Amino acid sequence: MAADLGELLVPYMPTIRVPRTGDRVFKSECAFSFESPESEGGLYVCMNTFLGFGREHVERHYRKTGQSVYMHLKRHVKEKATGAAGGAIPRRRNGKVFLDLELNRDFNGEDYEYEDEAKLVIFPDHFEIPLPNIEELPALVTIACDAVLNAPSAYKKQEPESWEEEIQVSKHARSLRQLDNGVRIPPSGWKCQKCEMRENLWLNLTDGAVLCGKWFFDGSGGNGHALEHYRETSYPLAVKLDNITPDGADVYSFEEEEAVLDPHISEHLAHFGIDMLQMQKRTENGHHTDNNARPRVSEWEVIQESGMKLKAVYGSGYTGIKNLGNSCYLSTVMQVLFSIPDFQRMYVGNLQRIFDYSPLDPTQDFATQMAKLGHGLLSGQYSKPPMKSELIEQVMKEEYKVLNWYQQKGISPRMLKALVSRGHPEFSSNRQQDAHEFLLHMINQVERNSAGSENPSDVFRFLVEERVQCCQTRRVRYTQRVDYCIQLPAPIEAATNREELLAYEVKRKEAEDNMRAPPEPVRARIPFTACIQAFTEPENVPDFWSSALQAKSAGVKTSRFASFPEYLIVQIKKFTFGVDWVPKKLDLAIDVPDFLDLSRLRATGLQAGEEELPDLMPPIVLPEDTRDNSMSSLDSPEIDEAAVMQLAEMGFPLEACRKAVYYTGNMGPEMAFNWIIAHMEEPDFAEPLTLPSMIDPGPSTSDNPMGATLLSNSPPEESIAILTSMGFPRAHSIRALKATNNNLERALDWIFIHPEEEESDALSDLADTEPNDNAFSNTTSQSDSTLSPDRDTSGPRVKDGPGRYELFAFVSHMGASTMSGHYVCHIKKEGRWVIYNDHKVCLSERPPKDLGYIYFYHRLSSS
Repeated sequence: MAADLGELLVPYMPTIRVPRTGDRVFKSECAFSFESPESEGGLYVCMNTFLGFGREHVERHYRKTGQSVYMHLKRHVKEKATGAAGGAIPRRRNGKVFLDLELNRDFNGEDYEYEDEAKLVIFPDHFEIPLPNIEELPALVTIACDAVLNAPSAYKKQEPESWEEEIQVSKHARSLRQLDNGVRIPPSGWKCQKCEMRENLWLNLTDGAVLCGKWFFDGSGGNGHALEHYRETSYPLAVKLDNITPDGADVYSFEEEEAVLDPHISEHLAHFGIDMLQMQKRTENGHHTDNNARPRVSEWEVIQESGMKLKAVYGSGYTGIKNLGNSCYLSTVMQVLFSIPDFQRMYVGNLQRIFDYSPLDPTQDFATQMAKLGHGLLSGQYSKPPMKSELIEQVMKEEYKVLNWYQQKGISPRMLKALVSRGHPEFSSNRQQDAHEFLLHMINQVERNSAGSENPSDVFRFLVEERVQCCQTRRVRYTQRVDYCIQLPAPIEAATNREELLAYEVKRKEAEDNMRAPPEPVRARIPFTACIQAFTEPENVPDFWSSALQAKSAGVKTSRFASFPEYLIVQIKKFTFGVDWVPKKLDLAIDVPDFLDLSRLRATGLQAGEEELPDLMPPIVLPEDTRDNSMSSLDSPEIDEAAVMQLAEMGFPLEACRKAVYYTGNMGPEMAFNWIIAHMEEPDFAEPLTLPSMIDPGPSTSDNPMGATLLSNSPPEESIAILTSMGFPRAHSIRALKATNNNLERALDWIFIHPEEEESDALSDLADTEPNDNAFSNTTSQSDSTLSPDRDTSGPRVKDGPGRYELFAFVSHMGASTMSGHYVCHIKKEGRWVIYNDHKVCLSERPPKDLGYIYFYHRLSSS
């Protein structure tokens, strides 16, 4: 028999490989579907590429590549049998456990056991060879099979880059001595005993001293009094006060100089009157809410509709997504995207074509992984209700299990997440992220991968008309840029319960000063109309250079819709930065309407009586002239010295005040103050005012107002070389770099968003307004700002139409900041609202529309 097997495998020996260092073995999930070794058909792993395939996809790979030898992996999951005494009867497991991954189940692993089965399968005849079979197989095949069986999961190698080093138990935890000094720690209002700092506070677990930590690179910190206290007393352990939760706390050992675990932390905290079970909830996967827990708890309950008996739903479009650990931001975004017909049509409607033409490694193909996820969500294959007989049997056994039984298991987005986050410092980590940033990242990925084909993100794209006006000359400039989302301010001053908010702030401050428990929090209630009004208000343009004055001046900008998208994304600006530079969320509710009419925000273009700013470029700064001559070659500028002194009395450097007054055209201290705030982080903020040399704007350069600007502002050659090496034309690469202030990553995005246009348009990318920071936007001058995008065939594709919309989905965030918390989404399907909370999908009883973070509207038909 051994000779027979050896002869059978001889023709295939050149195609069988032993996994080398760096090879990823995909033995936990199919590259085209969510089939796994636990699925009915098991999983087939190619012995050459080590890619995994479900039963319905392995034939395609065989036909495409000619690879004939696959390892078939099957995991049999069984409920443990119980003996007469009710205990589980131990069963002998298969000696070889080849799955280096968690159980693909939601039930209690102690009640179930699993047995693994492996065999070699030779295509096309499906000849099977059971494993292990050391005596009968050639040595190379045996070594290859053993290496595949023992290889870690394909994504295990990425985990050390994402997860922090494992924390060890402190040697002081068991024998820690605590002083009976009567110290009791209040629930809030903490401050350092030596410097009165209220941030980054640590409680010494020996004597109860509350002291500040040291300054850290992430912006948090203090004056190091906790460490000083240890050096004076040798009391080794301290716990961070604002991170105590029912699940644990952050403990640091000064002697061991590292974060440690304290198994007795509950007892140690109780010594100082702290009940861990009463502290705030720990948010998803280890991140924490803030010290003031009550508004967050209420928010969690309202958004997740806790306490209601929500009815689970199953079938097509009602499939949940597993949480991989702080991946709910991805799950909510993908659920909404695949509820849009254009995304369904692009990726699921073209499923077979995408799969048939996928590259040899489909795990690295964007279209394949999008089609895989879309099919998983929409097919209903992974969202099936329990059989009635199984449900009855489960009820008869243990009632508490019914809750888990009702919930579907969901599909894992691990393969897509690994692909779209590759190289991204934030999305490639296991930390919580901003769902809005990820949504824009996904739109960017769709744009990049849709060149020459249907682009489903066209439904979000629209044109914004920006009107910039010079405050001194009253002249205007109209430009257009591409955008995908409108960001609405949340003006707290417009809250309908403003008096209630002011009273709460007074009580909160008193409680903090007197170290008492904070009062019941008050949530600001803001009308949606106030958000729209704030969006339409003029805003100051920082560092505006007026081509009419040939100098920096004050300018204001207003924005309107030059076109309306088919699907409108509205983000509420709920997040701001705290003193520790961590994004913090404003606690507010907005009465977002189901129907929205933005027709009055349609752009109108240049109006009668308006005079345009000249199409001139800012002056060229010649370093050698400014260095040698400074201001000596020019007349002293006129500067309002009274305004300068008024600003200087506020504590700002004198030279900075002079620059602020000059660059705002002597329009008063208030305008100059705004300039100072916008520029105070610049390295030359306090340097003396230096006027640049000006290019003679006479007739010799009138034909080309840019003059030498094109030459002197040329992007770095190394950046141009990188883009041209990718196959982009040199001229187009230069345009992209100039349009994005020589930012290579944004330039690449610009190229994908903007196909090659006529070189004669090159000057239009260098407008005399401020640089645009939007990675998805490009400011382009328009001589006729009312030009319809449909007539401008070289411009971006937009699907313009009426500005009337209906709400169909919204994403909500729970938690104190974008760096922590949890996301869920609500989507209106078949006339009813559905809540998607990771793998749980249920009918919504009370959708919390007023607490959303990102809202999605679809255009109403004109009829």
